[in-house]
Amino acid sequence: MNYDFDTHPPRRGTFSEKWDLYAEDILPMWVADMDFVSPEPVIRALRQRVEHGIFGYPEETKGWKPVQEAIIEWLARYHNWNVQPEELVFVPGVIVGFHLACHLLSDERPGVLVQTPVYPPIWKAAQTTGKLSQETQLLQSPDGTYVVDWDAFAAAMNEQTGLFILCNPHNPVGRVYRREELERMAQLCLEREVLICSDEIHCDLTYPGYDHLPIASLDAEIARRTITLMSPSKTFNLPGLQLSFAIIQDAELRRRYRQAGKGLISWVNLLARVAALAAYREGQEWLEQLLAYLQGNRAYLDVFLKSEMPELRMALPEATYLAWIDCREAGIPGNPYEFFLEKARLALVDGAAFGRGGEGFVRLNFGCPRATLAEGLDRIKQALNSNRV
Repeated sequence: MNYDFDTHPPRRGTFSEKWDLYAEDILPMWVADMDFVSPEPVIRALRQRVEHGIFGYPEETKGWKPVQEAIIEWLARYHNWNVQPEELVFVPGVIVGFHLACHLLSDERPGVLVQTPVYPPIWKAAQTTGKLSQETQLLQSPDGTYVVDWDAFAAAMNEQTGLFILCNPHNPVGRVYRREELERMAQLCLEREVLICSDEIHCDLTYPGYDHLPIASLDAEIARRTITLMSPSKTFNLPGLQLSFAIIQDAELRRRYRQAGKGLISWVNLLARVAALAAYREGQEWLEQLLAYLQGNRAYLDVFLKSEMPELRMALPEATYLAWIDCREAGIPGNPYEFFLEKARLALVDGAAFGRGGEGFVRLNFGCPRATLAEGLDRIKQALNSNRV
C-alpha cells in the first residue's frame, strides 16, 4: 500500500511529550519522535488485540517465541547477523538497557566512557547510576563530519574504565561508523578488558550508501564482551510502547545482565509485544517508503540551509532523522536553542545537553511532513533575518 507521510492526525492533547510540552504557538521539532502514523499492520494488530478486551499478564517463555523469531529473521536479512533466541533479553527501552549495563560495573572499575557530543541519557548514564563519568570528544572535520579522536579515546581509558557506551548510528551527529572504526574501538576495549554497550536504536534508519554493522557481529571475541541494544521504536515510530531488546551472546554476561534487573524490571507490556511482532513481520514496505521520504526531507533541509542560511552548517546525516546544526558562525546572541525558542517560536534541542562539544549547536528533528519542515526552516530564517536588523 502507499503510505501518506505528508499529513498526520492532530497530536496536541494526546499525551504527546513532543507536542504538549510547549505552548501552542511553538512548533515542536525536538524529541526523536516522528510525526508519521505507524505501519498499518501494526495498527491492525493492536486493534485486534484491544478488541479482544482482556489484558492479563503476558506469558514470559513461549509467549516471546514468535517475537524472537521475527527479530532474528530481521537481523539476518537487514544486518547479516545470526543471533540465537536465548541471546535476546527484552527490556522496556534502550535507556533502561544501558543503565542496566552500568549497574554491572564493580567498585574497582566503575568508569563509564562515552564520546561527546552524545545522546543526553548516554552522557549522563554514569552520573545517574552513581558510577565514574569518563568522556572523550569526537573530532569535527572541516566539512562538519565527525571522526573518533583515537589518541584521546585511548588515553581516556584507564584502570578504572569498566564500560564503553557506543552510539551507532550516532545521535546527534548522524555518523554510521565504518568497519575499520568499529574494529579499532573494539580492539582498544578488548586490550583493556572494557565491556562495550552499543546503542544501535537507529540502525534501520540508514541512507543509501551507508550500511549499519553491529559491532558485536565483527567476531566472537568482541561479541563475548558486548551488549547490543536495539528496538523497533525508532524504526517504526513506536517509542511510546517502550519495547527494546539487548543482544548478549555470552551466557555469563547475559546472566549478570538479567540479574542486574531483578526486582526492577519485569515484563515488557503486552501491546508492545504485539506491535513489535507485526512491525518486524510486516513493516518492511512502510519502512522503505519512510526512508525514501526522509531522504527527501534530508535533501530539502540541506539545500535550504546552503541556499538560504549558509551561516548555519550541517554535515549530511548518514542515518537517523536528526540534523545536527552548527550555529556558531550565525551571530546569534546567547544560546541558539533559547534564541530560536523565543524569536522563531520553534522548539529544538539545545546542543549543550549533549555534553562537551555541543555548545553552539541545535538538533532538529526532520521526521515530519515536508510542509512542517518547511515551516520550521522559514521560522529559523525569519529569526536570523530579524537578528541582523
